[in-house]
Amino acid sequence: MKGYNVAIVGMGAVGREMVKILEKSSVPVSELALLVRKNDGAIVSFRGKDHLVKRVTPGVFQGVDLVLMAAGGDAAVALAPLARQEGAVVIDNSSAFRMDPEVPLVIPEVNPEAARQHKGLIANPNCSTTQMIVPLKPLHDLFKIKRIVVSTYQAVSGTGRKAIEELRQQAEFSLAGKEVEAKVYPHQIAFNILPHIDSFLENGYTKEEMKMVNETRKIFQDEEIQVSPTAARVPVFNCHSESINIETEKPLPDVAEIKEILAQAPGVEVVDDVQNNVYPLAVNCSGTDKVFVGRIRKDFTVPNGLNLWVVADNLRKGAALNAVQIAELLVGKGWL
Repeated sequence: MKGYNVAIVGMGAVGREMVKILEKSSVPVSELALLVRKNDGAIVSFRGKDHLVKRVTPGVFQGVDLVLMAAGGDAAVALAPLARQEGAVVIDNSSAFRMDPEVPLVIPEVNPEAARQHKGLIANPNCSTTQMIVPLKPLHDLFKIKRIVVSTYQAVSGTGRKAIEELRQQAEFSLAGKEVEAKVYPHQIAFNILPHIDSFLENGYTKEEMKMVNETRKIFQDEEIQVSPTAARVPVFNCHSESINIETEKPLPDVAEIKEILAQAPGVEVVDDVQNNVYPLAVNCSGTDKVFVGRIRKDFTVPNGLNLWVVADNLRKGAALNAVQIAELLVGKGWL
């Protein structure tokens, strides 16, 4: 099989997770470049070889087949077009291009064919959108979801390594009776919940919440589907949790059949034995690849309603894993 020259841009929490996942993936990597915009000099191991993290310089993408963009939106806007001009296909994890009608927004378990239409750039959906849509896809196909009400409980790893350290330090200081300082978030995150992720918009929702609305409609190719989100940051190091309520147009079967449908869905694992206190937990899901679903029960307030509790590793399926899965899809189908 042909080997590919791959570059990963950004060595934060997501970028380093991409390296780990790419190492175990089916993508045949001939050469790997690890790139950052500012600080360089770090050493990262990949498939038994140490790689020097280098700074992005002119011409760095020449000869590169595939770029996994793990840097922020500003970096993506600046570097993705450059990489495309130099002949690479870019898979971007930022929000910069997600709603561009020319850019496919892809979850391989949900809409793999969309990747085939790429013009050198594919976008990764938002982490909270991804873990919501993976288990909802088979239900939407069978029963047509018309409304989603979702509340997210998002871990600090979604913000980055500085947020992880801030939670750790705040927890230590709080337990020691010391004064807590908030730098990453507008308020203390330790032992607290912030109903605030990203900036607020004129409609009272945050950018994070509206991403879930707009990205869901684009991925499902359904502008009529209604999505009502509330996104909260919780004092959890890793893994996002979501409480999801859906209403469908078609009648739903009994819960046992719904569990069977979800158990057969790609990328989904049903963890639901409430009589024995078994349901998805963030502490159990970190470092895993599946989207875990439990607390599956009918919503008795509407004719065709259903409640779900969904947990996934936001650094993996919500970001790095999904990007590498897209890369595997492109390679496997010959779409690169």
